Amino acid sequence: MTRLIVAAGGGGDAVAAAMIHAALYGDDDQAVILTYAWDRLLIDPLPGPRSPADFTGLERLTPAVWSVPAQARPIEPAGSTLPRLAAELPATFALLDPYKGATGLARQLESLVAHVQPTSIDLLDVGGDILAQGDEPTLKSPLADALTLAACCQLNAPVRLLVAGPGLDGELPREAVDDLLGPVVHTLTPEDTAAISAVLEWHPSEATGLLAATARGVRGTCEIRDAGLPVLLTDESPALHEVDLNATLSRNRLARAIMSTADLDESEAYSREVCGYSEIDYERNKALWLNEQQPTKLAPSTIRRQLDQFEAEARTRGVTHTTFRRITEALSLSGAQRDELRQLLLTSRPSKYEAPLWRVTDET
Repeated sequence: MTRLIVAAGGGGDAVAAAMIHAALYGDDDQAVILTYAWDRLLIDPLPGPRSPADFTGLERLTPAVWSVPAQARPIEPAGSTLPRLAAELPATFALLDPYKGATGLARQLESLVAHVQPTSIDLLDVGGDILAQGDEPTLKSPLADALTLAACCQLNAPVRLLVAGPGLDGELPREAVDDLLGPVVHTLTPEDTAAISAVLEWHPSEATGLLAATARGVRGTCEIRDAGLPVLLTDESPALHEVDLNATLSRNRLARAIMSTADLDESEAYSREVCGYSEIDYERNKALWLNEQQPTKLAPSTIRRQLDQFEAEARTRGVTHTTFRRITEALSLSGAQRDELRQLLLTSRPSKYEAPLWRVTDET
């Protein structure tokens, strides 16, 4: 049997989809993961999502949908984690192209469903920002989720909406979504994370990293992103909830507004109107800022001193853990230096690594 999972926000949601497919359906069923090629600037220096034209080596699944095999490559300077995911995970990764708006995404979904005839269709969001109304002050990236929600609600086939790790993306606090969550479908365990364990060693997704960490028993307060958002890691964090799809659409004002959009620019304009901003504008501005920065030399003694200061300040804020992305940005290093920094820290202080997070509390 074939199971189709739509990764609502792309990026780490695609990694979580592979983990949740293994947890819910096991190894006997085949997974097709439909996802954006939309990675953080740590991976892709170009703002916004990538289209099929940004890759070489894609394989056509249907007239409207391309798959991303292991041999595919993004055309420089674009970057993408999808080819490596295809090489390391036992799933078919199909590419969502949002440049034709929500109506174009709906056509891609219809085409893929007709082709693979899946036994089930799940729309997966890690963190729960898909449940937003659009005016929440902590909301940062509503457009990607709203587009997939709008497209799935136009599909002439049953779609189950799943939210994993409510609150773990730092966009909506757990208490803001508690009343919107349906029954717990599954609570992730350490064994469930084995499916993506190797990927977590290099993939920069914070929300999926936190989801896996909480499944492994990590608890505390984790600081994420460049803004240092605090995220609580609790016993409820590794839960996977089913949520009413139609009620979510009724609540999500941006998704309703973009239902009939025919291109990404039009969808962005609605995001600015409904939410007051576009996450792609944020990426554009940050990309310009990053291009103007001079790379900082990665001197081990300086890094350790700066890390000590960062950890001391984080502890005063009640933080117990952080991500390597957060450390990279807090130490004013470039995204290209993230892996080098990670290796330096793991080599010098391995006991502080609680995979895939970094513990800032004192070593015992």
